Amino acid sequence: MKIFNSLLLFFCTFGGSTLQANELTIATFNVSMESENYVPAGTKLGPHVLADLLAKGNHPQIKNIAAIIQQVQPDILLLNEFDYIDDPKQGIELFIENYLSVSQNGGKPINYPYYFYQTVNTGVPSGFDLDRNGKANHGAEDAWGFGHYPGQYGMMILSKYPLDKVNTRTFQHFKWRDMPGHRKPTLPDGSAWFDEKVMAKMPLSSKSHWDIPVSVNGKPLHLLVSHPTPPVFDGPENRNGHRNHDEVRFWVDYLNSKENYHYDDHGKTGGYQSSAPFVILGDLNSSPDEGDSHKEAITALVNHPKIQQEKVPTSKGGALNMPSNPNAKHHTAFWKMRADYVLPAKQGLQVIDSGVFWPTPSEPNHHLVASREASSDHRLVWVKLKLND
Repeated sequence: MKIFNSLLLFFCTFGGSTLQANELTIATFNVSMESENYVPAGTKLGPHVLADLLAKGNHPQIKNIAAIIQQVQPDILLLNEFDYIDDPKQGIELFIENYLSVSQNGGKPINYPYYFYQTVNTGVPSGFDLDRNGKANHGAEDAWGFGHYPGQYGMMILSKYPLDKVNTRTFQHFKWRDMPGHRKPTLPDGSAWFDEKVMAKMPLSSKSHWDIPVSVNGKPLHLLVSHPTPPVFDGPENRNGHRNHDEVRFWVDYLNSKENYHYDDHGKTGGYQSSAPFVILGDLNSSPDEGDSHKEAITALVNHPKIQQEKVPTSKGGALNMPSNPNAKHHTAFWKMRADYVLPAKQGLQVIDSGVFWPTPSEPNHHLVASREASSDHRLVWVKLKLND
């Protein structure tokens, strides 16, 4: 579709007013709000599925997702796997009107005056045979990011604070080959999995990378947002594992002033160029302690000298989900791994509290996360912060 071949940015207001506070809660939540999650196998997939459910306002799984958000009340929220819907009146505004602004499960309604979304690489046809099955441009595996249609598994920022359009940087079209020392998937004989024609066009981001400035009562704060590909679902060439590593490494290098290879979708070059504090957030599909990813990048990120390592979000529900695992209290997905992150900068921010929304069976609201079908296979992760004077 033509709209996915151009850079589309949406910085919109939707009622409400700027808050006056010196503390805020930032959260990330992979909500699985993509069409394959809602319809039987063999049904036509596409953003129309989610648009229809948002218009009706009565889908139990989406109601539970809204209920979780209402329980935590984040001031800034990243939604991963929220299908890209071009018209906000058929997408995000309906989610706000019909779900978030309506009390769910006795929760307090919540409104977000500002939101941001953009096209992503998932589902965008590459024109190549990326999975090397002999069929070029055939199905989800041959899209620039795995997806059955453009915009599947998209991303969305909701905010109670104004978003700065002019100074936002997006990196949807940054080429993988332009990362120095990028990892190269190879065949058993050592030859490249992707040939030069593919790598000349292949983006690093399976979805996108965003650097979004926010004005919190006149104080600047940057949101560094992404959703790297899962490091699995491939073969011995480990093309997804290598890509996940480099998608995570993108932020490590972005924060290092000596790195200068980044270029955004508007042609601006260089890494993080602001003296303002930042927060990295998203489903990074990688853990320094568990799972199948190449752990060098995520280990470097969580231990980065510019990022706070204290107060790692925890939950009692996660701990009970795998009692024998000491890392389980940090898990953010029911499939037993820490995958979702809210990583605040050391400079300019004070961490007050943090957590993972994962009630135990004996606690209220456990039914919201009792099964995959109840809400999502991920849990909402939040950090309460204070911006230093």
